[in-house]
Amino acid sequence: MPATHEVFNQAAPLGDYDAAEDPALLEGLRREGAGWAEPDVRRVGVAAGSERVRAWGEAANTYTPVLRTHDRYGNRVDEVDYQPAYHVLMDQAVENGLHAAPWAEEREGAHVARAAKFFLWSQPESGHGCPISMTYAAVPALRHAPELAERYEPLLTSRTYDFGLRPPAGKSGLIAGMSMTEKQGGSDVRANTTRAVPTSEGHHLLTGHKWFTSAPMSDLFLTLARTPEGPTCFLVPRVLEDGTRNALFVQRLKDKLGNRSNASAELEYENAVAYMVGEPGRGVPTIIEMVNSTRLDCVIGSASGMRAAVVHALNHARTRGAFGAPLVEQPLMRNVLADLALESEAATALMTRLAGAVDRSVHGDERETAFRRLGVAVGKFWVTKRQPAHAAEALECLGGNGYVEESGMPRLFRDSPLNSIWEGSGNVAALDVLRAMSRSPEAVEAFLSELGEAEGVDRRYDDALKRLRRTLGDTEEMAFRARSVVELMALALQASVLLRHAPSPVAEAFTRSRLDGEWGHVFGTLPRGVDTEAILERARPRS
Repeated sequence: MPATHEVFNQAAPLGDYDAAEDPALLEGLRREGAGWAEPDVRRVGVAAGSERVRAWGEAANTYTPVLRTHDRYGNRVDEVDYQPAYHVLMDQAVENGLHAAPWAEEREGAHVARAAKFFLWSQPESGHGCPISMTYAAVPALRHAPELAERYEPLLTSRTYDFGLRPPAGKSGLIAGMSMTEKQGGSDVRANTTRAVPTSEGHHLLTGHKWFTSAPMSDLFLTLARTPEGPTCFLVPRVLEDGTRNALFVQRLKDKLGNRSNASAELEYENAVAYMVGEPGRGVPTIIEMVNSTRLDCVIGSASGMRAAVVHALNHARTRGAFGAPLVEQPLMRNVLADLALESEAATALMTRLAGAVDRSVHGDERETAFRRLGVAVGKFWVTKRQPAHAAEALECLGGNGYVEESGMPRLFRDSPLNSIWEGSGNVAALDVLRAMSRSPEAVEAFLSELGEAEGVDRRYDDALKRLRRTLGDTEEMAFRARSVVELMALALQASVLLRHAPSPVAEAFTRSRLDGEWGHVFGTLPRGVDTEAILERARPRS
């Protein structure tokens, strides 16, 4: 057998690196009041950057969930089997408090620390983050029913991952899911046709067909159903306290573009036992508590995916040559890489700022509560929209090698549109910003106050802020213009955070390119004079 030809000029494997050695992340962690959690965050970062954990992520996405509707004897079981690596990822996520654990902590900064760890742990594999996120988001919604919260919150915040269909009270930890959309309504949850019938025992029986239910093997689901008063929120356990299966039937799993490690299903209720959460007819406002939290995680997840893409692109460019020099030294490639790194840093900075707003809101800060209402919706619209283009450009940095599954880039690309679709696609998110502005003038005031803190530092930013104020004052055809309005709000908010907290080469490059018109329609069009060395030095992965 002939010897293999010599292999040279291939990029070096990424190997183990410290994912937490990320200046933008660590600066945000300290700035937003969670510096005390840095040792814990760094420990998660070392694991997240390891080849071992990346291999778990690859396995969980290669061997995807399989639905078993019946057992060998013909009994209906509705079980979903996962590749073992999925459970390992879930176990580590729960143990490190990436789920609902911050709700059990009184310490300020707990939600910021959790956001930082979620950001890191999602980089090697993002699919399992869906049930982790929903468990985090379930707690504030469940508190609308104090008796249910008292019963289930300690188990939702437990740091034990206890997989398997058993009565909730007999488990050491619970995972929550969400089941709202239906085939005829989609984002219009008020078009819900699932009906709820009260019983003499004090609970309800639900009958209906849910079009998208993420993580169908969760222990509990928050769902919407119709009562005479209107759409109402309910808690549906997967297994009843007497050990019998609730009448939830998994009809099929969705064959999705990405997010393949995570099962998403069509779920049918046939007189399923459910417990009311909140007031009758107030289901949408109740469930919004959950949506606001998962929207923050959409921002975190997209920022995480951008960071992972930059790490892979930089590693490739530093260790592969072309035309007589490493790729990273080629001027046009430096422009592309710096532009990608800039987008990633802006997303990370915004993510940590929003997590800080959530944390302070939880602790009673009314101004931060008002800012959070607009800030999270704006961030969700913009950061999640940026990820698909970012992932495609980062993949292209690897050339044909990036188009091959072994590089990991195709999975990043397939996963990239999800966060923009989940919890309200682009139009829904943009219109929600307009709705919040019309209903909550204090949110607009808090948002503009936040932007005003960076005023006077950069001429380009000041001009953009004036443009934004004029835009917000022009209410004609606002719904038609919603996307352009929210885009300007998002860019101004990112610039505000960077101008106050990032090194000047980063902030200046952002305002020159994103706010001053010195930028094209693709990545790699940064203007002359940008300090690409400073930007790339902050972004490079460190062992």
